[in-house]
Amino acid sequence: MGPPVHNANVSRKAATIVSVPEPGLETIDSKSVMQCVRAAQEGDTDAFEKLYRHFVGLVYGVCLRILASPADAEDCAQLTFTKAWAQLDRFEARSEFGTWLHRIAVNEALMEERRRKRRFQLVRAQDEPESEKSGTGAALDIEAAIADLPMRRRHVFVLKAVYGYSHEEVADFLGISSGTARAHYHQARQTLMGVLGQEKQHE
Repeated sequence: MGPPVHNANVSRKAATIVSVPEPGLETIDSKSVMQCVRAAQEGDTDAFEKLYRHFVGLVYGVCLRILASPADAEDCAQLTFTKAWAQLDRFEARSEFGTWLHRIAVNEALMEERRRKRRFQLVRAQDEPESEKSGTGAALDIEAAIADLPMRRRHVFVLKAVYGYSHEEVADFLGISSGTARAHYHQARQTLMGVLGQEKQHE
């Protein structure tokens, strides 16, 4: 099955994703989702377009939280839907389509993070003393605080706390042990509690 013929339209819509706060551009119920999936598996690009509009907000949000970059998240979201279309015949109704798509988005975001790290050879201090965190007085919301976490801790925290994956599932995604995943999660929580505590003191 080749790429959807409406892919150019999908790409143009991606340019507006950043400004869309809603979960998606279009809402359909779970029964309609499965009907669209079955139709898309038969090559119906209009059905896939409906799935795109329903899930684009979710996918973009996943990519943004992992990558902490709107531009990279936009590209990642498009890669996710491209891969979902290419692999649509592999989807089986034993799980929710949204769950299947979510896992593709997570994997794409993590791969992009690795590519980005190799490309720019970024080095982030994993054990930066919290006492050295800058107290600029600027209001930091929880999303900004999460985005500022060291890369691996951010990945673990987002997958566990935001999206509800178990420590074992997080470990599988990231190629680490469940014990290491637990340690990163604990460290991320401690950092966030410290940052948010400082914010309250400045209020």
